[in-house]
Amino acid sequence: MICLWWRSQQLAATGAQRRARFISCLITLAVRALREDTSLFQETDPSNHLDRAFHLSRVSISLDIMSPLPTAKEAHELSKTRTKAGGGEKLRWGRTCYDRYLLPCVAEFFGTALFVFSGCASVIENSPGTGRLQPAMAHGLALSISIAITAGISGGHMNPAVTLGVTLAGGLDIVLLFPYWAAQFCGATVGAGLARAVASSHESFANVSGGAFDAIKDSDQVSAALLAEVVMTFYLVLSVCLSAVNHQSKTPLAPFCIGLTLCVAILGAGAISGGCLNPARAFGPAVVANYWAYHWVYWVGPLVAGLLVGIVLRTLLGDPRTRLAFRKREASP
Repeated sequence: MICLWWRSQQLAATGAQRRARFISCLITLAVRALREDTSLFQETDPSNHLDRAFHLSRVSISLDIMSPLPTAKEAHELSKTRTKAGGGEKLRWGRTCYDRYLLPCVAEFFGTALFVFSGCASVIENSPGTGRLQPAMAHGLALSISIAITAGISGGHMNPAVTLGVTLAGGLDIVLLFPYWAAQFCGATVGAGLARAVASSHESFANVSGGAFDAIKDSDQVSAALLAEVVMTFYLVLSVCLSAVNHQSKTPLAPFCIGLTLCVAILGAGAISGGCLNPARAFGPAVVANYWAYHWVYWVGPLVAGLLVGIVLRTLLGDPRTRLAFRKREASP
């Protein structure tokens, strides 16, 4: 009996040690992930209990979720090399003209369509008593998701003002500026049309002009609305450029930061201008609902803001590779 008791104590101690070792390994893995170690799960010393399982199964997984989002230029330059079966010859899979010029526009079209559809539907079907909270949350979350799923293809703009600012900051080839705009405006029109198709009633659609921006009722409000659009769009485009384009401040949380910025802007400027911040978002519902009152405000304000962000990044806020002033070139050793 004494021997059995002693053996059970040994097994319990061994189990506790194994659990402690397993928990220690999990903590180590989490710390390394936060440090953006992309080789986290590559084969390691098989003497460790947890590493042995990976070694025996020969699994090698790269964690890319903690790496910053690629800019449109970086996405266009990606390529893949693999060894041809049966020999040492290597095949390099580069990007075709479709991958470089048409695919990003297709991604912008679908991303903008889904974003505008979600935004317009949230306005059309806004629950009584929620005020601007429901549209703000819907726009912010939809933008975050659209950016996350298209960032590796097109950079995830979904906004002509963002595209202008990113282009001026050096994050997009200038030849893609107008194709991006065309894709965004077409996508916004399709998204607004889908929102009208699923509207619960014509009355709910007509009451909010199909999601078009009707916050400006007379000419006395134009100056305040225009200023609000410039300031809030400046905030949004600056968030995009600093979190996803500028090399010194890139962050893997870019989609969350950008979506949250849009949510804050709608809550802050919604009563003044409607919180558009996006010419494509204004254009799509305006076409579907045929509502054009003071529509120019939602083009001029955001585009001026995008231009200002590009100037600020090129002169003051950008990293040394982006700035055109206040930089020092050093010879490489």
